[in-house]
Parts: sequence; C-alpha cells; structure tokens
Amino acid sequence: MSNKANIISIVMLALAVTLSVNPAMAQSWQELGPQEQKLLGKMKNQWDQLPPERRQRLLRGAKRWQEMTPEQRRTAKQRIKRWRQMTPEQRAAVRERYQRFRQLPQEVQERIRQRRARFQSLPPEKRQQLRQQWQDMTPEQRRQLRQQRLQRMTPEQKRQLRNYRRSHPGMRRGR
Repeated sequence: MSNKANIISIVMLALAVTLSVNPAMAQSWQELGPQEQKLLGKMKNQWDQLPPERRQRLLRGAKRWQEMTPEQRRTAKQRIKRWRQMTPEQRAAVRERYQRFRQLPQEVQERIRQRRARFQSLPPEKRQQLRQQWQDMTPEQRRQLRQQRLQRMTPEQKRQLRNYRRSHPGMRRGR
C-alpha cells in the first residue's frame, strides 16, 4: 500500500470515528427523523447553522422527551413554564442554589433528595399546610426547629455541615 493510500485510509477512519462519536456533526435538518423534526420544529431554520455540540444537546433532549411518560411530560412542561415566568434574578438564584447543592458531599445530596421525595409524596394539602406553618413561624421558632434538627444529627452529619458552612461563608443561614 502506498503512503498516499495509508493517509487516505487514516483520514477516512478518523472521519468515521468522528461521525460515530458525534452524530450531530453529520446530521443536517434533512437527515433527522420525522419524530425529531417534529419535536425540534422551532429549530428548523437555524438547525444547520447551530454548533455541533448544541445540536447534540438538542437531540439528546428530544430523545429524552420521546422516552418520557405522559405524566413526566406534563411535569416537564410545568417546570419549563415556571422557568420562563421567572425573572432573571430568580433564575440566577436558582442556578446558584443548584451550584451550592452540587458542591455538597454525595451523602448530603442524597439525604436532601430523600427528604424532598418524602415531602413530594405527601398529599398536596399536607404540603401546603407545612409550607404555611413554616411561613407563619417567627424567626425564633424557625431557629428552634433547626436546633432540634441539629440535635438529631449524627456527629458525622454535624461535621459535614460545619465543613460546608466553613467553605461557603456567604451561605445564607436560616432558610
């Protein structure tokens, strides 16, 4: 095999690997399936000008959407609607809380997820009642409730909380 043939083979192999790893690079609007085109319809006029990474993200989102149950889609639509109704300041606050959450140790994240799941599993009336109770509490009553929770924590949980607070001095206490 000649040197030129080797180079062509290597280039073709590299191209094949690139296209298989990043299929969005090769997919023009016309190459998308009918379902994908339907889901991504708003993007039709700009699709071919989008960066490959953005196309790939959108395709992953379309695939996730297709795999959702009707209930999951309803929930997603509600969340999208709520996000769009937020002010830029509210969105920034949500992003910041998410970043703080992601910096927590995995065990703490899991505990928070479990508590949220427990809360979400309550009937809507009970959730609203608990929210209202919290809002009706004085700052002193909230402090006492937090103190009671702190007393129920294990020494390891207390250590993790102390370390987190030390590493995040700007974190608001008393939420």
